[in-house]
Amino acid sequence: MAAPRASLHLAAPVWNGATRAIRGMSSAVAPEGNQRKGGMLLRFLADHFYDVEALREYLFQKQVSKMHQKNRSFTYIKERYGPYVASAYFILKQGGAVKFQGKEWMRSNGRGHSSLEFLNFQAVPVEAVDASDCAINYQGLDNVLALKELQSLSLQRCPHVDDWCLSRLYQLADSLQELSLAGCPQISERGLSCLHHLQNLRRLDISDLPAVSNPGLTQILVEEMLPNCEVLGAEWAQGLKLGPEQQSPDTASPIPA
Repeated sequence: MAAPRASLHLAAPVWNGATRAIRGMSSAVAPEGNQRKGGMLLRFLADHFYDVEALREYLFQKQVSKMHQKNRSFTYIKERYGPYVASAYFILKQGGAVKFQGKEWMRSNGRGHSSLEFLNFQAVPVEAVDASDCAINYQGLDNVLALKELQSLSLQRCPHVDDWCLSRLYQLADSLQELSLAGCPQISERGLSCLHHLQNLRRLDISDLPAVSNPGLTQILVEEMLPNCEVLGAEWAQGLKLGPEQQSPDTASPIPA
């Protein structure tokens, strides 16, 4: 699968002044003036947004800008400390965890803060990354693909990891042995077919993928595609259509007398 030919261009929010004005109103109005505050907010929205669609577009652009900010590469850290530290910083900032070779797991707190001890591991490769529940997307994956010695990668329940992201994982084919995609809502059979490059995989978790239409058959095909890999996921018969002889008496077609 080829990468997307065009990327989404992110523009600076048009309504920065408007946002500041809303915040100003929020801080200036006392709790007992909630009714007045509501009227002021409605008048403000009516002055700056012509219709609901304009407001929705503004909120969408704010969300896109925030996602872009979360998935940016920390070039200055990479130039000063190297790719291992820069990638670790990105994962920890997202709320994930990393493990350097010969070291214990390092995790951030709920706000993305962690010990800066990893700044001393400039020459130590990262061997495992746990990015479960992180907001990593196609752009942010650049920070993971820089880890050429990475052996274990967990992308469980990542809402923005999709088929396009899986098409890039071939860059880790020489080192990656464990991969978890469990619970990713945007991964389908099309993306899983891109994993045929990862012949060094020994464990793959593809359970709970709502976009996969036939989990049982998909698991069989993935197992054939990666014969040396333990594939975790659906039961082999899940989603397979039963023949008439396998159907229960209640669902089988009636036999004429």
